[in-house]
Amino acid sequence: MRALGYYDGYLEFLTSGLPVADEATHVVDIGAGTASFAEAWVAVHGKPARLTLLEPSAGMIRQGQKALRARGVEPELAQGVLGNVNLDPVSVALAAHVIEHCADPSQALQDIHRLLRPGGRLFLVVSKPHWCNAIIWLQWRHRTFQCAEILKLLDEADFDCETVYSFPSGPPSRTSRGLVAKKRG
Repeated sequence: MRALGYYDGYLEFLTSGLPVADEATHVVDIGAGTASFAEAWVAVHGKPARLTLLEPSAGMIRQGQKALRARGVEPELAQGVLGNVNLDPVSVALAAHVIEHCADPSQALQDIHRLLRPGGRLFLVVSKPHWCNAIIWLQWRHRTFQCAEILKLLDEADFDCETVYSFPSGPPSRTSRGLVAKKRG
């Protein structure tokens, strides 16, 4: 994914005038994979107080751990899936191309909402309709979201969307949409 420009896309998304976290922040990367989104977070915001990788694949979580260790961060590892792992409340949830693989995206967003502290933020990247995603679908069988659809799901999960981000170039510009949403309450 790094070779396709997703890491660079995440860097651009996280530096596009979005709210800045303080060093006391506890961050979780949900469906972390190789932790590209968490790694971009560290590159932009620095080392958080705590960083947790939530990922079902043992191999992927080890790759993510290695990438973050190279940046001087020792992540906490939580092998499992969202909703089935007990995690401490967090200030920031990162979720790149995760909810489109969940059986119930609405439930996934509710699970993220419960995980966040009051006023916590979700940095979400979702697949959007484009012919490139039709090709990706052949391997991953994921869904895509129209902008209005994901905004409605966020609202129903008790989030206020603060930012909708359009990736400016490369494959992310065709396959992905970024959103920042704040937990209400």
